[in-house]
Amino acid sequence: MKAAVITGIGSVEVTDVPDPTPGRRDVVVDVAACGICGTDLHILQGEFAPTLPIVPGHEFAGVVAETGSEVTELRVGDRVAVDPSLYCHECRMCRDGRNNLCERWNAIGVSKPGGAAEYAVAPVANCVKLPDHVRTEDAALIEPLSCAVRGYDVLRAKMASRVLIYGSGTMGLMMLQLGKLTGASSIDVLDLNDERLKTAVRLGVTNTAHTADELDNPRGWDLVIDATGNEKAIQDGLGRVAPGGTFLQFGVSDYSARVTIEPYKIYNQEITITGSMAVLHSYERAADLFATGVLDPDVFISDRMPLADYAEALDKFRNGVGRKIQVLC
Repeated sequence: MKAAVITGIGSVEVTDVPDPTPGRRDVVVDVAACGICGTDLHILQGEFAPTLPIVPGHEFAGVVAETGSEVTELRVGDRVAVDPSLYCHECRMCRDGRNNLCERWNAIGVSKPGGAAEYAVAPVANCVKLPDHVRTEDAALIEPLSCAVRGYDVLRAKMASRVLIYGSGTMGLMMLQLGKLTGASSIDVLDLNDERLKTAVRLGVTNTAHTADELDNPRGWDLVIDATGNEKAIQDGLGRVAPGGTFLQFGVSDYSARVTIEPYKIYNQEITITGSMAVLHSYERAADLFATGVLDPDVFISDRMPLADYAEALDKFRNGVGRKIQVLC
């Protein structure tokens, strides 16, 4: 089969790889679409994936093409979206219910062959069957949505919170959509990319700006969310949290990123600084939300490209072109 392969740091190619075979409790998915994510760029930089080469792609959906010998929950022809998270279920964090912090954490498309391929293997337990009205290709959006749901689990947002989001890429826009559902009184979005800010306006943002200074809110925001991973944005955002407020590190930073904090301010103003790592008990809920139409796929997905153009899709994403970019496999 054809697959995109990150062969080394900064190197990716679409080539032939062996067809996958399912374990006894696995299924083989005929991939319909696979989303490009910032994590894919980090893997390309030599981060996250323990070894290279690797077939990337952790946001994908498709049709069951083959089932393992002990699979009864799904049949060939079923349409599914796949939670890429792989946990050991044995370590202390897993036993404590914090599986996303698993000491042996793995993920399809990060440390195991992923969905940027014609076929991919997944445990049957990681597959969510799609309702008839959800297009298979669109369902690749469920994985990033499940990360956003996890983000709001961490935030425990209160009604009428004032929210500031750094970044209006896919994840920032999803946090905007969920913020509206949680009853935020206002949601402001910052980005240097005017085209992306236009989408935030389309989705009903309160204000958009290039910098927080333009919004003239010296009292700060109850919830400040970084969806960029950019250390300059993070540094600025830490200073925009209102007393009693929360800063959420939601974007994925480079390993080398560093910022400074003011310990006295954290103490004196009871500011919470927290993070949200991937998916935790949120994939099925995201699938349910997606089925209700919480997101319009035609707004969120800007580009659908063939698998053969995977390297070009990565370049587009890296350069901030469009919103969610998918490869069709």
